[in-house]
Amino acid sequence: MSTTFQLDTATSRAHPTPAPMKRLTIPAVRQRKIEGVTAQPVVMLTAYTARQAQLLDAHCDLLLVGDSLGQVIYGLPSSIPVTLDLMVAHGAAVVRGSYHAAVIVDMPFGSYEASKEQAFTSAARLLKETGCDAVKLEGGAAMAETVAFLIARGIPVMGHVGLTPQAVNVLGGYNARGRSAEEADKILSDARALADAGAFAIVVEGVVEPIAVAVTRAVPCPVIGIGASAQCDGQVLVTEDMLGMFERVPRFVKVYANLGDTIAQTAAQYAADVRTRAFPEQAQTYQPK
Repeated sequence: MSTTFQLDTATSRAHPTPAPMKRLTIPAVRQRKIEGVTAQPVVMLTAYTARQAQLLDAHCDLLLVGDSLGQVIYGLPSSIPVTLDLMVAHGAAVVRGSYHAAVIVDMPFGSYEASKEQAFTSAARLLKETGCDAVKLEGGAAMAETVAFLIARGIPVMGHVGLTPQAVNVLGGYNARGRSAEEADKILSDARALADAGAFAIVVEGVVEPIAVAVTRAVPCPVIGIGASAQCDGQVLVTEDMLGMFERVPRFVKVYANLGDTIAQTAAQYAADVRTRAFPEQAQTYQPK
């Protein structure tokens, strides 16, 4: 992390931002895992805005602009209604707010499943209009051909197996996957297919721990867990979940703060000050230019 800071005067907020530095590359992420071992685990969090990216960037290897923004930002019941336009807008904001972490943008439901050509059109738009480093898509062996197609055309791809939220209607909910031998075998074969297709990393979500460990050992690229196992090559969480912005979070989430209560209490104090006209003297004597 650079220790030289410059004042960003391009916006009225003028946030201090670090001097531009070399961003972590996708090959560098892939090379974290050597002969099946990742000595330095991959740190990944979600980010949806420029300011959030500024705050997280120095501490993360990867920032994921997840389609979970549907629920977290827009109050949607699932990620299925999220559009490519939304992913482009938020992806561009996160890229503008980051300097160090590689930025990965989720391909939303319906933007890549129909054909390899559709996937390329969507992924190319994400890279061109956001400046992101790679895309992420859900699905295993069924998407391996598409993953290989994209990579051959210059688009790095992160895979996603196990609990795949875009398939929630088929899965019947967000329960942990891999409890049956048949399902466990499929998750493992899906991960291998994505790795063989050239995925630089694979997210394994919501699977029982022995399966997550097996996947991590079975593929040569880093495996990033979420609700899986601490033995994966890295971890990702929805930032708002781990910051305590919501009253309910998935059981596997470690909540590191309680910002939801902090914000509510701060807003209550502000409201009380407004209603009693209890503002600082300097604010009362401010003279417009």
